[in-house]
Amino acid sequence: MKKVLIINGHPDPDSYCYALANAYKMGALNAGASVETIHIGTLNFNPNLAFGYSKRTELEPDLLKAIDQIKDADHLVFIHPVWWGSYPAIMKGFIDRVFLPEIVFRKKENSLWWEKFLKGKSARIIATMDQPPFYYWLINGAPSHRSLKQQTLKFCGISPVRTTSIGPIRLSTEKFRKAKLEKVKILGLKLI
Repeated sequence: MKKVLIINGHPDPDSYCYALANAYKMGALNAGASVETIHIGTLNFNPNLAFGYSKRTELEPDLLKAIDQIKDADHLVFIHPVWWGSYPAIMKGFIDRVFLPEIVFRKKENSLWWEKFLKGKSARIIATMDQPPFYYWLINGAPSHRSLKQQTLKFCGISPVRTTSIGPIRLSTEKFRKAKLEKVKILGLKLI
């Protein structure tokens, strides 16, 4: 049985990202997967990496549980809105506090290289935006996708990492939103 972990980075429980998380979850459950969900906005933690990497800030119980869930999962699904070309601050804080040295990677002594502790896992990034996806890619260079995919997930060994961009949301119709929910449900059903 494949273990799926959905990580929702939108802080608002009434957001479309919550609906997308539920759609993916329904599809994955129908595929026979075991599914857990983290809604970052409901976690109790300080998102500030106060000392950088020079001193470890004590990890709160919610973050310790999230680390165990990430390590246990076969497939990670990150869902977030694109705000100012990136993901919400609470999601950045979660990543800063959870994707730490000695937890998801280790730098090799006297080397520029590192050990990747999350090898064997795959991921999907699903991002909503208020611009057409082609514009986000072609004109803006898809900064949140590139950052999360290359600088975080692949850095720790997760591969492949696939992306799904949904937009523009602000002016979308109910028909458009329902169609995208169905598309995400099918991604969950395929476990990709």
